[in-house]
Amino acid sequence: MAVHLSDHFTYKKLFKAVLPSILMMVFTSLYTIVDGVFVSNMAGKTPFAALNLIYPIIAIVGAIGFMLGTGGSALVSKTLGEGDKERANKIFSMVVYFTIIVGVILGVVGAVIVEPVAKLLGATEEMLPHCVTYGRILLAAIVAFMLQNLFQAFFVAAEKPILGFVVSLIAGVTNIILDAAFVAGFKWGIAGAAYATIASQIVGAVVPLIYFSVKNKSLLRLVPAKLEIKPILHTCANGSSEFLSNIAVSIVSMLYNMQLLKLAGENGIAAYGVIAYLSFIFSSVFFGYAIGASPIISYHYGAQNNDELKNLLKKSIVVMLSIGILMTALAEALAKPLSMIFVSYDKDLLDMTVRAMRIYAAAFTIVGFNVFASAFFTALNNGLASALISLLRTLVFQIFAVMVLPLIWKLNGVWAAVIVAEGLSVITSALFLLLNRKKYKY
Repeated sequence: MAVHLSDHFTYKKLFKAVLPSILMMVFTSLYTIVDGVFVSNMAGKTPFAALNLIYPIIAIVGAIGFMLGTGGSALVSKTLGEGDKERANKIFSMVVYFTIIVGVILGVVGAVIVEPVAKLLGATEEMLPHCVTYGRILLAAIVAFMLQNLFQAFFVAAEKPILGFVVSLIAGVTNIILDAAFVAGFKWGIAGAAYATIASQIVGAVVPLIYFSVKNKSLLRLVPAKLEIKPILHTCANGSSEFLSNIAVSIVSMLYNMQLLKLAGENGIAAYGVIAYLSFIFSSVFFGYAIGASPIISYHYGAQNNDELKNLLKKSIVVMLSIGILMTALAEALAKPLSMIFVSYDKDLLDMTVRAMRIYAAAFTIVGFNVFASAFFTALNNGLASALISLLRTLVFQIFAVMVLPLIWKLNGVWAAVIVAEGLSVITSALFLLLNRKKYKY
């Protein structure tokens, strides 16, 4: 039986609704780290460190697609809940066209500035050419990356989350096969990994474009639409928390790298690269749930169904905390075998990575609650509250922790910074939820 946005959600139906989005995000995270696995094992430690140094820049640009997707899908789902399907399709189309225009512009600008930016981030003479090669290839196709991020959210709003997962699956398999061919087979090194990535992103962008451009059985379809300032600004404001979160993660990654260069050299950056990849896998469960649940929340908010809004909030908090405990247990148990996938060739680096992962993993218990709190306000079209939660969690608290804790515990302080930051964020998220109860009647 199909799940519709307008349904009443039990735990079973909610799980069925969000599972495709969770699987989509988990699989996306898995194939995203394939570049790192192949580069680390086939090209070496220096290209791997270079990849991790420059990738935050790619992530910042790509995050604009995620911002437009989450902000736009919340507005579109709310409009569907209000019963105006024609207007919802026009907003959806507007957001897609705007993303393409912005992506082309940013791709050109990014390719020009990638070398000076890499130097600014502290790339060594050995790392710099690898940073520039990887960065320029990915930026050449950044519009595809942005569209891929955008459509992940809109597939849920269109009531086609399984199709979204299938597209991610096809894109992921493309990346894995081409990584094996280009990096392991043809020995193209970091350039091969970049070409494999953009091929998968093109698949993830073009397939949805074709699907939504023709007659389909979903709630959404691309239609002729002129760009209107108000819906675009509303979309950007509403999705700003996701954009700020991605920017903040990238900025904080740069700070981590700078701290680690001082405390542990190239090994520190490589270890953090592994932690970042593994964290992406575990956290993808939380983000997948948020992507899957947000359009449902937006729909019931638009339909003024306050009882269902309360029901979704209560069940979501229980689910996120339960998953968080499970993710921490798994991360602690699998720290060594997972780290060995990346750095088994260097015992000192492996030991450092395993120790770091076991400290870092404690944060997963509460990450989900914070991720959902921010997504909940995005779904309610309250971009300001969502952005404040996200900005404090991913930037302010993280910067404070990563700059202060190493003064006390040195290298272990770097790995523990995320625990302190997420702990402070729990307090912030809970306060926002409590203070807005009367306003949204949940």
